[in-house]
Amino acid sequence: MKHIVIGIVILLGMQAGFAQEESIQDTIPDDKYREDQIYIGFTYNILQNRPSGISQNNFSNGLHIGVIRDFPINKKRNKAIGIGLGYSFNSYFHNLKAVETDNGIAYEAIDGDVSFKRNKYRTHEVELPIEFRWRTSTAETYKFWRIYGGFKVGYIFSGVSKFISDAEKLKFQNDDLNRFQYGLTLSAGYNTWNFHFYYGLNKLFKDDTFTTNGEQFQINTIKVGLMFYIL
Repeated sequence: MKHIVIGIVILLGMQAGFAQEESIQDTIPDDKYREDQIYIGFTYNILQNRPSGISQNNFSNGLHIGVIRDFPINKKRNKAIGIGLGYSFNSYFHNLKAVETDNGIAYEAIDGDVSFKRNKYRTHEVELPIEFRWRTSTAETYKFWRIYGGFKVGYIFSGVSKFISDAEKLKFQNDDLNRFQYGLTLSAGYNTWNFHFYYGLNKLFKDDTFTTNGEQFQINTIKVGLMFYIL
């Protein structure tokens, strides 16, 4: 994971340099240009509506990579619909331990006096972002303001629960996760750097998921971070 992040940071630095070189070159006006883009995002992941006594710990991070096809909808071509395809990795660190049993998966809060190294859920998913895009760009402008609002659908193809302590190590595919996830998105900023926000509209877990105390899961996700767009 660290090597992936380092590689992406190097790529972003190279892209910024290329963009500066292109901006000082003569360009030929093109009224058919599109803002087709590769996107790379880094987020802090928040679990909303957690069961009683459950809190997050460590840094719950997300990595989002994909491409978006731009479809301008006006003559100035500063408004468009964007449709993309991407991959998303997400981790959620917390104190809600999941254990496989003969009757399914049992969920229980880890007592405060219990020492453990790591407890998390980890997901890998394919995502389909759909955006309404407004920007101040032209065919000759390489730096501009943008506001992209939209909707994202994701499919979790791998969801793992993991617990590690000195005395115990648990890791398994968690079938209680809702495979389909969807929510609202907003990206806004100038040039390469953009604020990104995602609000999950459905629950992270299936409706028949409960803690050992009988409390039903209502957890949904919020993701806040940065989104980089590379032409």
